[in-house]
This record gives sequence, structure tokens and C-alpha cells, in this order.
Amino acid sequence: MQEERATFAGGCFWCLQPVFDRIDGVLSTSVGFSGGETENPGYEEVCQGNTGHREVIEVIFDASRVGYEALLQAFWQSIDPTQSDGQFADKGEHYRTAIFYHSKEQLELAQQSRQELDDSGKFSSPIVTEIVPASQFYRAEEGHQEYYKKNSWHYESYAEGSGRKPYLRKTWGVK
Repeated sequence: MQEERATFAGGCFWCLQPVFDRIDGVLSTSVGFSGGETENPGYEEVCQGNTGHREVIEVIFDASRVGYEALLQAFWQSIDPTQSDGQFADKGEHYRTAIFYHSKEQLELAQQSRQELDDSGKFSSPIVTEIVPASQFYRAEEGHQEYYKKNSWHYESYAEGSGRKPYLRKTWGVK
């Protein structure tokens, strides 16, 4: 086994967890916060927009079973990479997209995948998702972990009502 870590900011972290939990080779996922200055921030604090953190998902994966490229593809197909003010109905710095790289290889693969997406002509607006060095990950409160399982009706309602699911269906054909 070749255990590695990946971190992605894709708007509301509730919506990223089911995407990565379904991928064979992903060992575990946790939602939380990264990229800010405040130590051990809580959800309410981050949502107020004063900590500099973004909502993120930390993915622990077996690189001998799933490549980082597959995780990048899943990430791109879970967000609107052209939205600069957050994601879908969620606005604010803490909802902005980013790839937090943990190694030079991850940096190069992330840059390559972003360039390929930009060159594909799929989007008429520029790709604004940042690629930044990984920083301290702070796990969110337990009530946010696997929210899509614990509160499935609310999660499904939120994912649809926020505009995320309709966008993903239209853009990627995601069910």
C-alpha cells in the first residue's frame, strides 16, 4: 500500500465527501478547513469569513490503487471552476475552490490538469481554481463528517437547491 494525502476546496465540503467516498482506492475522507491563519477554527468561525480558511476535504488514498489524476478528475467534475466568489449559491472566501498540493508531483499534475481543462474549450470563462501549497488541516466538528449519510434528505435538498447538482448534470452529465 502507498498511502498519500490530497486536499481540495470545492465550496461546501458536505458536497465533496460522497464524491470521494465512492472512489475505489480512497481509504478515508474528512471534511474540515485549511488555508487560514486561525488555529483550530470551528465551522461558525470559518463561515463568518474572518479566519482565512476554506472548507476542504482531506482524502487519504492508496496511490497503488488510484492515481492522483483520478482524484483531480473527480474534483473538477464536482465544481464550477470558473466561479470566483464561492460555489453555486454559497458565496464567500471560505467557499472558493482550490487544490492544495502536498508534493511537487501533485503540483505538476494539478497544473497539467487545470491547463488541459482550460484548453478543452468546455468553459467560456477562465478557470479560477487556485493551486496552492497544502497547509494545516483542521477537521470539522463531527456533525459535519459524512453529513450526506447522517442527514440525507437535507443534504440532497441542499445539493439540488444550491444549484450544484443541476450544474453538474448539465455540464458533466453527472447523475
